[in-house]
Amino acid sequence: MRQALALAESAMYVPSPNPRVGCVIVRGSQILGQGATQAVGSHHAEVMALHDMKARGFDAKGATVFITLEPCSHHGRTPPCVDALIAAKPDRVVFAHFDPNPSVAGRGMRALRAAGIEVAVGVCADQALEINPGFVSRMTRGVPYVWMKVASSLDGRTSLNNGVSQWITGPQARADGHHWRARSCVVLTGIGTVRTDNPKMNVRHVATLRQPRRAVIDPGFEIAEDAAMLDGNEVIIFTATERADKAARLAERNVHVVLVPEGEPTVARPRGRVDMQAMMHWLAAHDTNEVHVEAGFGLNGALLAADCVDELVVYMAPTLLGAGKGIADVPALTHLEDAHKFEFIDVKQFGADMRMRLRVSAHWRTLMKSIHLP
Repeated sequence: MRQALALAESAMYVPSPNPRVGCVIVRGSQILGQGATQAVGSHHAEVMALHDMKARGFDAKGATVFITLEPCSHHGRTPPCVDALIAAKPDRVVFAHFDPNPSVAGRGMRALRAAGIEVAVGVCADQALEINPGFVSRMTRGVPYVWMKVASSLDGRTSLNNGVSQWITGPQARADGHHWRARSCVVLTGIGTVRTDNPKMNVRHVATLRQPRRAVIDPGFEIAEDAAMLDGNEVIIFTATERADKAARLAERNVHVVLVPEGEPTVARPRGRVDMQAMMHWLAAHDTNEVHVEAGFGLNGALLAADCVDELVVYMAPTLLGAGKGIADVPALTHLEDAHKFEFIDVKQFGADMRMRLRVSAHWRTLMKSIHLP
């Protein structure tokens, strides 16, 4: 199963919006075939492993198949993997956890058992979930899994008082940040970042055949039509302001404008705000498993306030910057129990900088429960 997990991780940037899955077929201590899920519309891990087994001149008699996710049992873009496994006739199938997709959710297991194949479930389930939290989240919560990437100083500053922020962290940390961009379905930023930095928000520092979609939260629909992001590749703009003429012009450049206002505009709030929860549900409904947020002080605070963040990916440089912008615009608290709470799950050094991953425990527990059938 650990080899199957490694295969799934090797396909980290490939199969979205399908889950990343690895499969290994063994007889005794001999590997007969192995494979990982390919780009959407192509073969799943089980079929890749069966093809590899046949190419090596083996069959599945007496074999055990290890898979990081329950094999699919429905016709999607490809035929059901469970049918291919039943046709191969292995003795046993072991998978890490159930597929939360309502079209599967135990049906794969039942089909295998009905065909006389022994099935075991629950091997390395936690590690398998780490590879596909977005797919599980989309299927069970109806929202993507969201991490917020931040680069800060030791004193929690993400920019100087004058707005300068490039570069707080070093090249190794920035390159690792592009890994998180590459594995996401959508890279999300705000109009403030677009105005200040005019970024492209694409993946440049790691090799990938698939660029994630990019999205901007722009309540007033103020984005400049010559912004660097608007380069002809797909961009989604979430706004609370309707401007049909501008939207029509941008549509010709592969820009999808989505109106998600948070209530009606008021005198105090004439442009309104973007409804963060509605935006996340829209993204999930449009095949988004994971969202990578790279934004500023204000938007980070708004996403946290709306409970839209599952994880923080914080790169901390060994410097003190003094007065400047913090990680997020969080209101002043009077009680410690009201603080946003996270748990550390990983700390790793990149060059002179440290990367810390922190998770919202309650969100993760919900995902863990969802991969085990009652």
